[in-house]
Amino acid sequence: MQANTQLNECRLTDARTELRQQAHNGKPLQADAHCLAFADPEFMSRRETRGIRFQLEMLKPDLGQAEQGIENTVVVYGSARFVAPDEAAAQLAEAEASGDALRVQRARQALRNAGYYDQARQFARLVADYSERQRPADRLYICTGGGPGIMEAANRGAHDAGALNVGLNIVLPHEQIDNRFISPSLSFKFHYFALRKMHFMMRAKALVAFPGGFGTLDELFEVLTLVQTRKAKPVPIVLFGSDYWKRLIHFDVMVEEGTICAQDLDLFHYTDDPRQAWDLIRTFYRL
Repeated sequence: MQANTQLNECRLTDARTELRQQAHNGKPLQADAHCLAFADPEFMSRRETRGIRFQLEMLKPDLGQAEQGIENTVVVYGSARFVAPDEAAAQLAEAEASGDALRVQRARQALRNAGYYDQARQFARLVADYSERQRPADRLYICTGGGPGIMEAANRGAHDAGALNVGLNIVLPHEQIDNRFISPSLSFKFHYFALRKMHFMMRAKALVAFPGGFGTLDELFEVLTLVQTRKAKPVPIVLFGSDYWKRLIHFDVMVEEGTICAQDLDLFHYTDDPRQAWDLIRTFYRL
């Protein structure tokens, strides 16, 4: 069954690639009038059917999670570029052997950042270990963007505990490859960032943001804005890696300039310890 699914996905992907190639070569895309509408890649890729694609990307992950009892998640964001400590150590050894100073510098930075990978894995394991002892309705499931780096680490921590975990992946030109620790039946793929963001928030009971780049900042400020404006219920928002976040964003400046209220600083917490991050969530919900 899994092989057939992969085969069908491969055929559909190949068909779309061929259609796009024809369009780039100046050949107009022609829908197959005799083909079922939902089985016609050209028709489903039209601008006019975008609303239908929105609905499908909303519905498929929602049904898939509901059917498996995924109602409460702890969402973990962070850089896709951080690697596991053992991989970082191997990279450093190779860099030092090469004698390339720039390569050594980058490898040492990767080894430092690998600490965040390990901490994200520890944090997710704490959540999963707790949840596995609860009745299904009370369990918290780790949810990530499904890619490498911190996302992989969090999925891996839950996987270490034998717990179901969610990956909401998205099609990108680089970096975003499904990591192998996501529960296969909960590994979803998106085209639209907007729909992916909605799914992050629909079941989120907490957000933990590790150091990351534009994507992490985008997701973090999305959640902060929703909670600040009361478009979403208050949830624990934890910024992991206090030195990184305090150097990157001076929230006090926003208070000084009157762009946010002093009380808005209470929307989030800093921490450098996986156990403390989990304790912040447990305290919020009195677990």
